[in-house]
Amino acid sequence: MTPITDVEGRRVALSNLEKVLYPETGFTKAELVHYYATSAEVLLPHLRDRAVSFLRYPDGPDGQVFFTKNVPPGTPEWVTTAEVPRSEGPARMVVVQDLASLVWAANLVTEFHTHQWLVQAPDEADRLVFDLDPGAPATIVHCCEVALWLRERLAVDGIEAYAKTAGSKGLHLLAGVRGGSSERASEYAKALAVEAERAMPRLVVHRMTRSLRPGKVFVDWSQNAGRKTTAAPYTLRARRVPLVSAPVTWEEVAECRAAGQLEFLAGDIAARVQDHGDLLAPLLDSGRSASLP
Repeated sequence: MTPITDVEGRRVALSNLEKVLYPETGFTKAELVHYYATSAEVLLPHLRDRAVSFLRYPDGPDGQVFFTKNVPPGTPEWVTTAEVPRSEGPARMVVVQDLASLVWAANLVTEFHTHQWLVQAPDEADRLVFDLDPGAPATIVHCCEVALWLRERLAVDGIEAYAKTAGSKGLHLLAGVRGGSSERASEYAKALAVEAERAMPRLVVHRMTRSLRPGKVFVDWSQNAGRKTTAAPYTLRARRVPLVSAPVTWEEVAECRAAGQLEFLAGDIAARVQDHGDLLAPLLDSGRSASLP
């Protein structure tokens, strides 16, 4: 019989809690749900008012991994949903607004991915994102070098950048912006990616062509497109171990010297939040967002 738990007055069904999702560490579904529930204070603000795409892996990262963008069948009526624009026509997606909805979504076994805009204003980008992806033998160390360059370049335009791990091998840079469409944000991000390649031609590539990427850092600017989503801060990732897309300090970025240095597991996050708070909290203050040039 599927256990039912009460979360802030909502009845949430939890299933297969004993299932091992990450065999290498023995990390179970119960631990996944617990991680999301205990990280809600820092995770929920980055999900709130954003349509969520679920990257689901119900049998672990070695099983079937698939995106769920539309509202899943069986979604409780108390879970918030919103109509969002798509090229093929409007669609309805989940918006995770509260702890009960987060725990319900965690039971699906998922990564959380969000757009760079709020459901109230889908025509206006409020986030700028760069996904720094190293092509072997390049590593996170090279991503950090590129991130520091981009941070300085963004500062020239009055934009303050914040960093988090991708939760795999790369790094994400985020900034709060206002006054522009997703198209404008994409154009600006691409221009900076091109500029970075010109400044560091042996290290950076701005084109997605795989043959160009070995030994370089691909500065993916395309995730600023209105239809694209990016892994949310604090989401677990479907990797061989329960890695988290974790915010990092610029000191940690500057001091990165080895591959694997900026890898954080689910069990590491509570202590980091206790020590640093939410390093991405400034992104939640729209008053600190910069106008797109």
